[in-house]
Amino acid sequence: MARPPPMTASDKLFFWLFQSQPDRILQLLPDLPADAGGYRFVAPVFKALEHRPDGMFLAAQQGSDLPALVLEAQMQADPEFLLRLYAESGRFLLQEKTIRRWQVVVLCPQRSMAFGDPEPVAEFLEHRVRWLELQPALADLKAPPLLRTLALLLEKEERLPLTTAQIRSTVAGTGLESQIADATAAILLARFISRPIPEICAMGGITLEDFTQSVAYKEIFGLGEERGREQGLEQGLKTGELEITMRLLQRRCGGLTPSQEARIRALPLPQLEALAEALLDFKRADDLEAWLAAS
Repeated sequence: MARPPPMTASDKLFFWLFQSQPDRILQLLPDLPADAGGYRFVAPVFKALEHRPDGMFLAAQQGSDLPALVLEAQMQADPEFLLRLYAESGRFLLQEKTIRRWQVVVLCPQRSMAFGDPEPVAEFLEHRVRWLELQPALADLKAPPLLRTLALLLEKEERLPLTTAQIRSTVAGTGLESQIADATAAILLARFISRPIPEICAMGGITLEDFTQSVAYKEIFGLGEERGREQGLEQGLKTGELEITMRLLQRRCGGLTPSQEARIRALPLPQLEALAEALLDFKRADDLEAWLAAS
């Protein structure tokens, strides 16, 4: 059976942003009820064709009036995207039979991209699909700060210092300030992982100390300034992959045995990346042991 494609850098970025704080989605969908907090963020697989959406937000309590939200990040044109989105939504309902209220949230540069003919799925698009467009948000000073921050993925490099400064000024002194700082660090690292850290800091208007202490810097990439210099970029990337993989395994499989932890730490970077992708399918501790035995 064909497996879903490996997670890309942007997949991991969105997974981290919402897995660590699922209620961030409320900043992007302001028409949800003000007390709609408590969503859980999961990464299911729709089994028919082994399709994996970018994530799903589930209400804290089963039977809640809040809709389940299926997240799809589509950053490239694809003439079959709308038809595929419609078909995959049907598979989602077939697999998640207890869900009655649901919506699809599409995160993309702009909905006018070549995603295919909307006419065959017009009713589905009108009633079920919510669009979060990044390109228009760059120029919209009234757009939610988190949406403008996500739009940094598309901003021209020479405009990054100005745009990040505008976003920072919008949230300065509010409860969103630290969240936006972490999201900014994550996005700049995802875009410019091979650049020197001081250069990335200059783009984001972030001090070197704040940047290297950010949650994104530690949790997504697991880098430390001196460690990255001493071990080189590849070792730094492996360390980052290892850190997030170990955290996710703890949540999926419970405590690891010393033998399992030693075997995972000894994996080369390509196998570690494969494990990070495979573990999203794990249901119990035996799945990890079976994967290690086959690797």
